[in-house]
Amino acid sequence: MSSSDSKPMFSTLVVAGLGLIGGSVAAAAKARGVAERVIGFGRSAARMQGAVDAGLVDEVVDAVVRLPAADLVVVATPVDRIADDVRRIAEVMPDSCLLTDGGSVKEAICRSLREAPPQKGMFVGAHPLAGSERSGWEHADANLFEDKLAVVTPDERTTDDALMTVEGFWKRLGMRVVRMSAADHDRVLALTSHLPHLTAAALAAQLPEDLQKYAARGFRDTTRVAAGDADLWTAIVRLNAVPIADRIDELVSTLANYSTSIRGGDFERVRELLFEGQQSRTRLNEN
Repeated sequence: MSSSDSKPMFSTLVVAGLGLIGGSVAAAAKARGVAERVIGFGRSAARMQGAVDAGLVDEVVDAVVRLPAADLVVVATPVDRIADDVRRIAEVMPDSCLLTDGGSVKEAICRSLREAPPQKGMFVGAHPLAGSERSGWEHADANLFEDKLAVVTPDERTTDDALMTVEGFWKRLGMRVVRMSAADHDRVLALTSHLPHLTAAALAAQLPEDLQKYAARGFRDTTRVAAGDADLWTAIVRLNAVPIADRIDELVSTLANYSTSIRGGDFERVRELLFEGQQSRTRLNEN
């Protein structure tokens, strides 16, 4: 880390929503000296006090009116609340404040904030591609973002300074950063994140309780993410419905190819399909 990277970027950083992502953002910012102080914001100060005791944040606030002026606000609340939370928090921030988020859907959030922008500050959409099926600040990890990818989704109103600052923030947390449009982000993540979750959930639901003892590592690895919170994922699906449905249709078509080939005894075709998947997975490992 260079001497410039060791200096705080911000006087005050506010993290709204101290779940796994928000808690990990706070932990990483504290560990890397990104801000002189890190404030956690949420609905219950009592619930968040544990995050103070664990050293994730310096203090917690449970009312917007009590938030201190911040240089950067990271909104890590559920995706269906992010736009409203950005507007609500921005009302009490200085005009110079930047706001970003950690939502895994971007177009609905960014469109809402274009149509009804925050009264103060500037919002730059972002999505750190990191996480797990766990939730809550208790599972926060200061190294969660190390060498992971962050997608930043600027639009025509985003200033160069705001974009560079938000990108610099995610880089200070250890991430690599790419820029995409919000719509492109949602089409890509429908395949790489949202479809895998729904597929895992569908497969997990196939397993009756009396057969669970036969589910070995392959089944457990394949369905791990199905343990994620159903309410959070329902909101994600609702806000990215069409791209997700399109990807489901593509997967159903591929599975139908398997079924048709198996029922028809065309095992050379089955081998071709399996080999195609094998090759794609090998390339993923190499990258």
